Parts: sequence; structure tokens; C-alpha cells
Amino acid sequence: MIKVLLFAHLKEQLNRSEITIDRNEMTVGELRAKLGKDGFLPQASSVMIAVNEEFAQDEDIIRDGDVVALIPPVSGG
Repeated sequence: MIKVLLFAHLKEQLNRSEITIDRNEMTVGELRAKLGKDGFLPQASSVMIAVNEEFAQDEDIIRDGDVVALIPPVSGG
């Protein structure tokens, strides 16, 4: 089981602070594709993904028990 934490407007958009993926292992890219599928999270391609508090690349492996954070892009001025 992989726990995915949501922050900022992602948390508000999905009306929850975390989701759970029932998989033992997947790549960050597979997670990104799964979240973007069927419009669940249309901006999945633009979020930063951290695994166990380390920024991750699409080819990195997420394993059962890992904590994943979706960090939306920030803007400022």
C-alpha cells in the first residue's frame, strides 16, 4: 500500500489530505499516469513528487510503505 499526501490546492480540489494506492511497487511515472488518468488529477504532469521526503524522478521506484507527497507548482510575485 502506497500513501500519497496532498497539499495546498490539490488537497482542496480532491477534498482530502491523502489517498492510498493499492500497489506493492510502481514507478513515479506510473503513479503520475495513474493520477492523470480519467481526469482524476488533470495537472498530474506538473506536480513535483517526493518519496520519503526526497524529490523523485519518473523512473524512481515507489515501494509498499513509502510515503509520497504531491507538491503543486507555486507562483509568486
